[in-house]
Amino acid sequence: MKQLLQRVALFAIGLTTITQPALAADRQVLVQLLAINDFHGHLETVEGPDGAVNKVPAGGAEYLATHLRNAMKQNPNSIVIGAGDLMGASPLLSGTFRDKPTVKALNAMKMGVTSIGNHELDNGPAEFFRRSKSARYPYLAANIIDTATRKTLLPSTKIVKIGGVRIGFIGETLEGTDKMLPPSSQKGLGFLEESGVANAEAAKLEALGVRAIVLLIHQGGGQTVEKGALVDPNGCAGFTGEIIGVVEKLSPSIKVVVSAHSHNFYNCEIAGHRLTSAGSFGRLYTNIGLTIDAKSGEIAKVDARNMVVTHDVARDPKQTAIIAKYKPAVDRFAARIVGSVTGTLERSNNAAGESSMGDIIADAALFAGADHHAQIGFVNSGGVRATIQIPEGAAKRDVTYGDLYTAQPFGNHLTVVTLTGDEIRQVLEQQFRTDGSYTRYLQVSNGFSYSYRATAPQGQHIVEGSIKLNGQPIAPDQQVVVSTSDFVINGGDGFTVFGKGRDQTTVALDIDALVRYFETHSPVAPGPQNRITKVD
Repeated sequence: MKQLLQRVALFAIGLTTITQPALAADRQVLVQLLAINDFHGHLETVEGPDGAVNKVPAGGAEYLATHLRNAMKQNPNSIVIGAGDLMGASPLLSGTFRDKPTVKALNAMKMGVTSIGNHELDNGPAEFFRRSKSARYPYLAANIIDTATRKTLLPSTKIVKIGGVRIGFIGETLEGTDKMLPPSSQKGLGFLEESGVANAEAAKLEALGVRAIVLLIHQGGGQTVEKGALVDPNGCAGFTGEIIGVVEKLSPSIKVVVSAHSHNFYNCEIAGHRLTSAGSFGRLYTNIGLTIDAKSGEIAKVDARNMVVTHDVARDPKQTAIIAKYKPAVDRFAARIVGSVTGTLERSNNAAGESSMGDIIADAALFAGADHHAQIGFVNSGGVRATIQIPEGAAKRDVTYGDLYTAQPFGNHLTVVTLTGDEIRQVLEQQFRTDGSYTRYLQVSNGFSYSYRATAPQGQHIVEGSIKLNGQPIAPDQQVVVSTSDFVINGGDGFTVFGKGRDQTTVALDIDALVRYFETHSPVAPGPQNRITKVD
């Protein structure tokens, strides 16, 4: 009876076998995990710093697939795995076709299993299921539940048999996914604390005799280095991030944690767990070697290495064919020149939390709301997705529709709303997470400025009297019309105070507003980034 129950449980939990020659019970099996994360549908190589690792061009599905295939040739006991956001917030080539090209590309790369990320749920569960229907790999989400039934949205785990040994994969997204989705996309869903759920699932796997356990989690951190310095893809220098608190509470049975979300690359040992991340956009993959005892099934040793997806290999013909199938349809409008820039518009923030690309997108939001008397434009930093790079030595560079879509791919609606000066102060205070773990900076339009203290007590970060519009302090009871996305109006990224606003009016699609801004303001120049000031 016990054996029957185990068979039933294995069927329910999912079991895949990768057939390899049987090994003697006293032997060790070397299994190779090839991990990617935050691919975001970047089938083509990204231009500029977002398409490089330490200034070396990297990424692109054609090259990534070749690197993965070459790695698999070195060890037949291999599986490709993911840690979420493989699709969503995608460039035009994939986003136009609701990420069908990305699913095809990952199928061709032989993706074996992945966790879900927050961006896979941007348009809600129904749309996620529609987009992932043709995927030949399962998505896992142990900590996303239907609040009515308490059942998980997706399978929690998958057991894969490789080289005669079993590996149990647990998949999760970050607990704070609800803060990153509009209300319509998360309705009826609950997001549970990650470590407790992972430990419970690990115990279930152990009860089934699975001793090699890997957590795929869409949560992350990053190394702390000086701005502009090279970052070791396999370093763990000054490591910070919410993933630390999760990993420190994990069961010792979870030896490997493949993480994501922050778009950073790192390779750490934390509390006895190997923690990795391969950055973003397919620029790297993580080669994780597991030495597993064939008799006990336990992991005896873990070796992990982040590998740069360099362009010194042949392009994978299957990926080339996928790109060629979809590219002509988008090139007709992606290549349309809509304006120009005189300098690089950087996605990355400066020390105060301001970016030159964010400045321009906020200016576009203000421009779009001008007919409705908008006075300030806001955009969340997560809505700024790419850098627009100008060639070295060039005085100007044309900007295409495709450039702007890549920088702002969400299709949010800009909305004007009236707030008081004090409500604007409250919005700015909501940038700072209550536990001090991170800050979600808003990018702000020209003419608006403020100062803050990062080390101040909660609710007291914004310097009194520093919130100004065109150089004049904004009074607490002053009525101000702001223009921002419906994402933050509805509480996205935790900005719930926007929802208190009055007289809400939708004015434009965000990408349309950005295009119109470039059409009317080009050549566009990066500003001095002096709208936000950090005083400590």
